[in-house]
Amino acid sequence: MKKVISVLMAVAMLFSVCMLAGCTDNTTNNNEETSTDEDVSLTATSGSMTATEGVLVMATNAAFPPYEYVEGGEFAGIDVEIAGEIAKKLNMKLEIKDIEFGSIVGGVQTGKFDMGMAGMTVTDERLESVNFSTSYATGIQVVIVAEDSAITSLDDLKADGSMKYGVQQDTTGDIYASDTVEKGGYGEDNVIRYKTGADAVQALIAGKVDAVIIDNEPAKSFVAANSGLKILDAEWAVEDYAICIAKENSKLLDAVNNALADLKADGTIDKIVAKYISAE
Repeated sequence: MKKVISVLMAVAMLFSVCMLAGCTDNTTNNNEETSTDEDVSLTATSGSMTATEGVLVMATNAAFPPYEYVEGGEFAGIDVEIAGEIAKKLNMKLEIKDIEFGSIVGGVQTGKFDMGMAGMTVTDERLESVNFSTSYATGIQVVIVAEDSAITSLDDLKADGSMKYGVQQDTTGDIYASDTVEKGGYGEDNVIRYKTGADAVQALIAGKVDAVIIDNEPAKSFVAANSGLKILDAEWAVEDYAICIAKENSKLLDAVNNALADLKADGTIDKIVAKYISAE
């Protein structure tokens, strides 16, 4: 009986200590420490500008030379170097994730990535999901055809079903080309989408499409690497490149815009672009 009383007194004392110390059960602690996608997307508004403090995660599609590509197992290109300079300005470590182009905006929107940088143009549709930085480069859309093609100018491009146009899926080339004729496109049925620009070019070489619509600088790289191709001597569209950032992350957006302003003012961006693109 004395042993039972002693045990009960010990339990009571332990309970009192826990109450004074503010003890909680392990289940509650584990739940509080569990991170969800929603938690990640809100991190930037509660202290750090990025999901992981001190790390800037950039999503890209590294098949878009000279803006982003892989060389010798390392990421290279205009966007890669500019992102590196931005990270330095923010005293952060840059981490690059190579994903499909069409997944970049969604990944940034949900907080999986801090920003997206992949020769990306600002469009009304994308602005519904993310915000964009100030522009850091100008992109020109052009048309690649076979050297012996009957297509010799933009006027030869038709939307009557007799021609097929290869594009990289979800790019502005895709968006514009697949639009209606009334809006300057060639119609959904005339456009064939590929995961990368390189895939679209290979389809052109194989005769599966009549032309490829893509940004000028990647176009020059693809034509240089594949004989029998040429770029039509005309601009199909002109647009500005910018960096996409989650809508709720105004802190990172402001920081990136300030960094870009500094990099423009001191000539860093011009030097990086000149390293990859020769003046014509």
